[in-house]
Amino acid sequence: MAEFIKLYEENPNPRQVEKIGNVLRKGGLIIYPTDTVYGLGCDITNSKALQRIARIKGIKLEKANWSFVCADLSNLSDYVRQIDSATFKILKRALPGPYTFILPGNNNLPKDFKKKKTVGIRVPDNNIARALVTELGNPIVSTSIHDEDGILEYTTDPELIFEKWQNLVDVVIDGGYGDNVASTVIDVSTGVPEVVREGKGELDIF
Repeated sequence: MAEFIKLYEENPNPRQVEKIGNVLRKGGLIIYPTDTVYGLGCDITNSKALQRIARIKGIKLEKANWSFVCADLSNLSDYVRQIDSATFKILKRALPGPYTFILPGNNNLPKDFKKKKTVGIRVPDNNIARALVTELGNPIVSTSIHDEDGILEYTTDPELIFEKWQNLVDVVIDGGYGDNVASTVIDVSTGVPEVVREGKGELDIF
């Protein structure tokens, strides 16, 4: 059964953050807050954890289009091919924020993502999410948790999330009520920005 851990966004408890980081390193799955909806995440380098998420979502891992959640843009070159300065300016203007940017992947992608030509990069405007990535030392692979109820696409109440997911994951973080609007997805892999999904986040960043 999952552990239910309360964290405050203004000042996430470093000891708890370290504890969750260790869970991720050991291949654990976490549900955590972002600046949009709650996410289901794991260590990007842990194949077993990635397979667990794929099973939960009912998809093949190689077909998954999940986001790489980063603490900032400093690790971008680890996984993304060289991007032009105009694209970089858009990223700097928009992030941290409620956007997912689709960018061209490079040869350093973890083995489970080697065949991907593009990757989705997120830098959420949420201290808990970024603190977890910083503690882990590399990105968290993340996918939104959908609600079966068609009216509310995303679950927003951490206690209800815990009730539903406690036997599927290792940690559920209570970071307060989440949003129910997903991120805006923008494809900049060709150098010409194209909005793939309109969600939270203004479109005047170009």
